[in-house]
Amino acid sequence: MLPLLTSSQIREADAYTIAHEPILSIDLMERASKAFVGWFINHFQDKKKSIAVYCGTGNNGGDGLAIARLLKDHGYHNISIKIARFSDRASAEFTANLHRVSNLQVKDIISGDDLPLESADIIIDALLGSGLNKPLAGDYQRLVGYLNNLGKTIVAVDVPTGYFTDGEVPPEATVLKADLVITFHQPKINFLLPESGKYIDCCEVVNIGLDDDFISKIDTPYYLVEENDARGLLKPRQRFSNKGTYGHALIVAGKDETMGAALLCASACAYAGAGLTTACIPQSGLTALNTYMPEVMALIRNDYAMPDVEWNKYGAVAIGPGLGKGDSALELLTSILNDYDTPIVIDADGLNILAENKHLLEAIPPGSILTPHMKEFDRLFGEHTGWWQRLQTAKQKAAQMQICIVLKNDYTITATPEGKLYFNSTGNAAMATGGMGDVLTGIIVSLLAQKYSPEDACILGVYIHGKAGDELALPNRLNVVLPGKLASQLPATMAKLKA
Repeated sequence: MLPLLTSSQIREADAYTIAHEPILSIDLMERASKAFVGWFINHFQDKKKSIAVYCGTGNNGGDGLAIARLLKDHGYHNISIKIARFSDRASAEFTANLHRVSNLQVKDIISGDDLPLESADIIIDALLGSGLNKPLAGDYQRLVGYLNNLGKTIVAVDVPTGYFTDGEVPPEATVLKADLVITFHQPKINFLLPESGKYIDCCEVVNIGLDDDFISKIDTPYYLVEENDARGLLKPRQRFSNKGTYGHALIVAGKDETMGAALLCASACAYAGAGLTTACIPQSGLTALNTYMPEVMALIRNDYAMPDVEWNKYGAVAIGPGLGKGDSALELLTSILNDYDTPIVIDADGLNILAENKHLLEAIPPGSILTPHMKEFDRLFGEHTGWWQRLQTAKQKAAQMQICIVLKNDYTITATPEGKLYFNSTGNAAMATGGMGDVLTGIIVSLLAQKYSPEDACILGVYIHGKAGDELALPNRLNVVLPGKLASQLPATMAKLKA
């Protein structure tokens, strides 16, 4: 897992690399600038475009000065530099790089002066970096507002000016909106949260050679799940195994009007590898189930009453998709919480029932998994003003209740009982369609039935769910991927991960 660092921890990694590589700070800045320019020149190949590099007087501004010089060396001759002189302070690295750009056009922007007219095609934002700890005000706020209104292509160096890399981002914050951020060494935590969508269209990470061994030892609760992590978690199918080897999952879902959710969840469970899958559904759904996927067995319930169940037959249970929220559904969830004492997966209507009957939260078995989207999460745990708050609540509640919480968004986050938060790196906007959550629940309960730990079932389940969506949408340029198609893609996706 890739540890994700706060801004202060990033500074620690910089300092450690400088001291132990060893490398001078100015040379590490040069290395970062070369990495930025290497990506930039591959994607902005028209060297006739005019470029304005806006620099502060700190190290982010020093990066900007080095980038301007390097772009000039690569044949981008229409370059100007604008320096925001809103403070008497300047870093040593900024001053050193300023001496190296004597052959470029440099203009100072003095506090209180009229802002210069800007005609450049591309603006490179190197005003303020990751050290920002309060919203922009005064001259910086005025400058950023002006640049935002120009309608230019903006490329940010490491962090868009005004955006916090971690912590709460005030909703009224002034941020320089970037078409592209080229960020150093790893994504910043707040880039993975939905609020960033207002300010960042695209983000690319470039390696600048920080000490990865040191980074791996930094104490952080935040991690990014990558492909090698999923490969390491996924268990191969063994020779001489049988359906009993891969467990039996029970899915309690669906009602007369919403059988689709139950069918999608059950099919995903089977496609993700459970040896046996049983759907506990009303009689009215039996024909649909047998038609849609005859491989799934049925356990018929009458008017939401559970039939006599041999609970020891099932290695994992999921409840919620398409279940409804009436009194009978409440009784059904309550009976399962009373009768089944091993971890369960609760999704959709199951979560809504919990939110309306919070005393049931205390009955959830340790190791269980909740899979809310944002609104379900807030109904369960209270309103939140932003995603950073939700991260902290998810971490706290997962540890307090000894459960896993899968908080769904573009970079779905798994909070574990150990207080860790794992961001998923797969998935795409084509998957934003009804039923995708039902498929994810089916994958996770399938992995639980196959004796994955709850944490691994969540981390791996979320990853392969997004990976299957990527394999369908990205190569084929699909605008929408339907959940049923994604479920049937799972065996191929999982096989490729073990290849």
